[in-house]
Amino acid sequence: MKRRLFWKILIAFWLTFFAITQGVWLLFEVGRDRRPPPEGAVARVVAPVLLASAAQLVERGGPGALDDPAADLPPGQRDRLQVDPADARDPADARDVSAAAPEGGSALTRTVTAPDGKRYTLRYTYREPPRHWLPFNTPPEMLILGLVGGLAFSGILAWYMTEPINRLRGGFDRLARGDLHTRLAATVGRRRDEIADLARDFDLMAQRLEQLVLARDRLLHDVSHELRSPLARLRLAIGLARQSPARIETSLDRIDQEARRLDGLVGELLALARVEHGATGAEDYFDLAEIVRTVVEDARFEAQQSGIVIDFEEALPREEARPALAGNAELVRRAIDNVLRNALRVSAGGQKVSVRVGLDDQAYHVGVVDQGPGVDETLLPSIFEPFVRGEGSGSGAGLGLAIAQRAVAAHHGQIVARNGETGGLSVDVTFPLTARPPAG
Repeated sequence: MKRRLFWKILIAFWLTFFAITQGVWLLFEVGRDRRPPPEGAVARVVAPVLLASAAQLVERGGPGALDDPAADLPPGQRDRLQVDPADARDPADARDVSAAAPEGGSALTRTVTAPDGKRYTLRYTYREPPRHWLPFNTPPEMLILGLVGGLAFSGILAWYMTEPINRLRGGFDRLARGDLHTRLAATVGRRRDEIADLARDFDLMAQRLEQLVLARDRLLHDVSHELRSPLARLRLAIGLARQSPARIETSLDRIDQEARRLDGLVGELLALARVEHGATGAEDYFDLAEIVRTVVEDARFEAQQSGIVIDFEEALPREEARPALAGNAELVRRAIDNVLRNALRVSAGGQKVSVRVGLDDQAYHVGVVDQGPGVDETLLPSIFEPFVRGEGSGSGAGLGLAIAQRAVAAHHGQIVARNGETGGLSVDVTFPLTARPPAG
């Protein structure tokens, strides 16, 4: 799985920290000539050497022996070395001692004895750099650059992450309030990461919800229309029976016929609802050719009364050599049966319905071709929708092909209808061999 957002954040952090460290190094390099070395560190290295040399000169020739060597020192170092009479309480000591100097400075001192017996204090003074409030003696440049760079990067990263998330929240809010036209893919711009994928998935979800709601509304409208007609005929038959007792038998026949029609319609609607909601039942393995053969035999028995001929052809290897199909056998049987019965419904006596089942390396193929009037090209794209009827479809409820389409889709298959070149309708059903439908 691609982790594009992860790599964006990782690379952004890495580049930012690299830029900050290089920026700090650049600041120190640019200011190297303007920044004097720490005076205290230099003094602690130079002062002991100067004091040792000066002490030897004073011990041999007195304080005057320092005049000529001190004159050769640089002006900055000449003023730092001082010779003063020693305090009578200070013992002679050859060691360097740290002491406080005037104006907040520091000093290294050494007490020596001249040839005349007088004691002198040699003092080398220097100034310690002012200590600032930053911990661990952190350079202010590094702190400022780290704060500014880190704040800028954090602000940009926070905006980059929260802005599209807030747009997604707004989209979910509008969708929850019933605005099914909400789309978010255009609002994320040219992003190519998980957030853009989430926006596209949101659009697919919103589109699917819109289609489902529209299909529900259309189905409710169609169901109410389909139920209204037989109910009206029922009421009419009851009214006629009440007005004319002699017509009670005829009215009862009509009532029975309409009741069976309502029962069939309700059964078809329940079957459609179960298939659309994925209630396909348990998964098993079955021989598709045997199912098609059984459906054809049952249809032939009924087609004899209408004089319709059903031609069945198998282009399959032997039973032991062909793979089994995974899924719900009863649902597949009903799908094939609905397609074949639709062909019989639009066919007239003496016409032929051809059924063919074949197999290739990837899928089973079932084809049903009739010689009926076909379907108007404007209705062909919607022929698998509920309550869509073509010419000569008879008294069917218009749910058979819709149930077949959803049953085939539940097995990850495909069903396609097209008009034949010489008339009639050709329906092709494909069941992939590798598909495994979800268990109900």
